[in-house]
Amino acid sequence: MSAPTTVAPVLETVGLTKSFPGVQALRNVDFRLFPGEVHTLMGQNGAGKSTLINVLTGVHSHDAGEIRIDGKPVGFAAPLEAEAAGIRTLYQEVNLCPNLSVAENIFAGRQPTRGGAIDWKAIRIGAEAALAELDVSLDVTKSLDTYPIAVQQMVAIARAVSVDARVLILDEPTSSLDDNEVARLFEVLRRLKRNGIAILFVTHFLEQTYAISDRITVMRNGEREGEYLAKDLPVAVLVEKMVGDARVAERQANAAARQAKAPTSAGQTAAGFRMRGVGRRGVLHPVDLSIEPGRIVGLAGLLGSGRTETAQLLFGAERADTGTVSVDGKTVKMGSPRHAVRQGIGYCAEDRKKEGIIASLSLRENIVLALQARRGWWRPLGRKREKRIADEYIASLGIKARDAEQPIELLSGGNQQKALLARWLATEPRMLILDEPTRGIDIAAKFEIMDRVLALCAKGLGILLISSELSEVLRISHRVAVLRDRRKIAELDDDGLDEDQVYRLIAGGNAP
Repeated sequence: MSAPTTVAPVLETVGLTKSFPGVQALRNVDFRLFPGEVHTLMGQNGAGKSTLINVLTGVHSHDAGEIRIDGKPVGFAAPLEAEAAGIRTLYQEVNLCPNLSVAENIFAGRQPTRGGAIDWKAIRIGAEAALAELDVSLDVTKSLDTYPIAVQQMVAIARAVSVDARVLILDEPTSSLDDNEVARLFEVLRRLKRNGIAILFVTHFLEQTYAISDRITVMRNGEREGEYLAKDLPVAVLVEKMVGDARVAERQANAAARQAKAPTSAGQTAAGFRMRGVGRRGVLHPVDLSIEPGRIVGLAGLLGSGRTETAQLLFGAERADTGTVSVDGKTVKMGSPRHAVRQGIGYCAEDRKKEGIIASLSLRENIVLALQARRGWWRPLGRKREKRIADEYIASLGIKARDAEQPIELLSGGNQQKALLARWLATEPRMLILDEPTRGIDIAAKFEIMDRVLALCAKGLGILLISSELSEVLRISHRVAVLRDRRKIAELDDDGLDEDQVYRLIAGGNAP
């Protein structure tokens, strides 16, 4: 469904298609961006949002279809060509020079001169004027890195607007901002909108989407699901369109799988790991969470809701500003992954390619990596012991490989994921964090890995499970914490794990 309008779009795509080896990233995508409007792009991970932005800004070329500006076809071979056409992009990480002054950043590459020399007075006055357009006042002679991220984003916007940007693309600009900083950013965006600038806003936060958006386009599996006026699209309907319709047969299968879970006593006990008010400013609001031995606790929520951030704070990969972590009722230090490993926590990260496997190493070397790191490099395991450990887990987890010396990069995604499980199981952990353990692997491997997880749980291992597939979380979890916009909003025990109820909570319904 497309919302009608009488204003011509400043930027649009028609039948845009883009493929990468083995991946259809975009398929026949029609998209419209109108002047004086905030248009939010919504979709789960892998929906095609980033690829669409990269094609619009000249990072990637498209395979088929058209990009049009003011109705005329254009093509961008590089980001500079897109910028010359008036398209400016602000990413989650501010792409400026922190060692230069605010004024130098705003005028970088286009400094005014006088008498053959840079006119520093004109730069200062021009920078102050550009910021004043956004109702921002600060010392433009100070180094950019002396200001917080929120102010740096204002500087980036001022730079974009000062060079006559017609389209402003903001990719996850609020992920590191607190509520007050988000409110300030939104005031600036409303001011820009009144000046006729077209704004493409990408976020995973539902509340922010409805606070700023005039129009919403939903992406799913590389296709445009639809374009809607924000006022005509209820939150619950938006969530359903992002995740797709659940199938009745799948729900019945999930219910049967939940009944097969190992029985455990309900309620929280002193044993295990507990987070009390753990949070970090701009990252996650304080959260309470317990993971007991022999229980699987799932984290449910849309991408950007705070699931991975919760895991990283528990593992010490992010430093918490507030709260405490306790093990068996005793408060412990969790300031780094090393502290977490010493307490018996293992962590299979979300991106196994970047944060998991070491592609150039063998399967054996990848499996023993965490155990060797915990022992210290001055206490080597020895080649024979490494092989014995690797062979044991290759057999017990059913890893399909020629032998332990095969390069891990040559294994399938499912077998790479099993190798990461083996890496942490070799450390004999008390608790295992699994962040998207089945992403990018086939259906058979998904169920096989989850069966392994259930078996480990039955032996007393506590597990924190994160997955974008809600059915997967509900299928094996004993308890589920629901997160939205970096807050924990509800926690449901096994008898309350109903898919519709969880979706209502994610969409803004009341907790039971």
